[in-house]
Amino acid sequence: MPRNRKKHLANGNSHHNAESDDELSNDAGSVYSYQSENANDAYNNNNDGGDGGGQQQDQYEERLKYEEKLLQAIENVSDKSLQTRISAFQLINETLVHHYIPEFIDDRKMTLMDAIEKSIKKGKGSEQSWAARIIPLLVIQLDGADDINELIKVLKPVLVATALDTAASYDARAKCCMALGLMNFLASDDPGDLLPLMKNFETIFSGSYLKGDSSPSTAGIDAATLHSSALSAWALLLTQIPSGDLVSMVNSGNALIPSIKKLTGMLQSPHLEVRMAAGETLALILESGRSHDEDFLTEELNDLIEATQKLATDAHKYRAKRDRKVQRATFRDVHRYLEEDILPEISIKFGKETLLLDTWSLHHQYICLRNALGFGMNVHLSENAFLRDVLQLGAKMDEQERNCKMAKAEKKFINAAAFKARSITRGKNRDKRSAVIN
Repeated sequence: MPRNRKKHLANGNSHHNAESDDELSNDAGSVYSYQSENANDAYNNNNDGGDGGGQQQDQYEERLKYEEKLLQAIENVSDKSLQTRISAFQLINETLVHHYIPEFIDDRKMTLMDAIEKSIKKGKGSEQSWAARIIPLLVIQLDGADDINELIKVLKPVLVATALDTAASYDARAKCCMALGLMNFLASDDPGDLLPLMKNFETIFSGSYLKGDSSPSTAGIDAATLHSSALSAWALLLTQIPSGDLVSMVNSGNALIPSIKKLTGMLQSPHLEVRMAAGETLALILESGRSHDEDFLTEELNDLIEATQKLATDAHKYRAKRDRKVQRATFRDVHRYLEEDILPEISIKFGKETLLLDTWSLHHQYICLRNALGFGMNVHLSENAFLRDVLQLGAKMDEQERNCKMAKAEKKFINAAAFKARSITRGKNRDKRSAVIN
């Protein structure tokens, strides 16, 4: 489980309002001096004056630049100006997405935690949203289990309160749900901690259940986005619940787990995000239950197959063309799994490696992490040992092994090119011999 992995390791999509270098310059010389000395030490240790010296110097200068801006942004999260605080959170978010810098963050985690807690508790709207988005990135960057437990202790109460606060903006509540889901997924595997939080999520996404007269929910688009985020976070924590416990709770009608009938009703939602989240959640529940009991939910299976088949072949013109295309692609996989027990397989290539997503559980975990990391996903898949462990990628590939694989690939390419050229030449010679004989 992720928490145990984190302890073991400890012992051993976003945009921002760009600011100029002048605006982000750091007047606190002592802080910058400390950062520069560390960077200089790393550069002097790594630069041997060989052919890679120029490249290392470029990397050193780039690191110096973004760390300087990050230091200033960390100072700005406590500024009196609302826009300055939001811009600072945006810059921190972008830096943590694109760079794996656990040592740098470890020295400043308390400052960030305090600023995030204050902004979520006292801020409004966009400030709460951007502050909440940084939380899972901090967990991914931190190495020690004790640090993560401290972060949960400080931030979980304020995140839960904001997520359940109907006076807060829908977007802020949705980001708090995502932060809670990822934070607890990465740091906890105790059902006693996860089930009460999952119940809080159900309180939110129950707004998309069918009404008493079995008609679809009339929730607006913003509310539907919140409901889908809460359901997605609920499903992420579900991947941490032992399959035997899940089967027992579903079969006994335990109130901590919503009924399959209620989740199936969400497939009738007028909003694509809710329908897709419900479909994938049902597939997750079936996958977990079937791993423990082959006859799990056999009585409800026919209704599920019928409902997913309709969505997999939906051609209603009142839906947007792109929505119909995305919906059919998703529910074809869900329907095939429910009916034929065939799991979808997706290959994610990054660098010279490939991540295979061959279960609904692994697929949902990847999607939630990708939503947090955005375009920086490949960086963390390559460099972040903890994230690689969570996604079952194995040990991090070191530079020597990476170069070796690249050399083999280049050799294979050269041999293929030589073979092609040799075949062309021989083909021409054969043509000449044929002409002489004739």
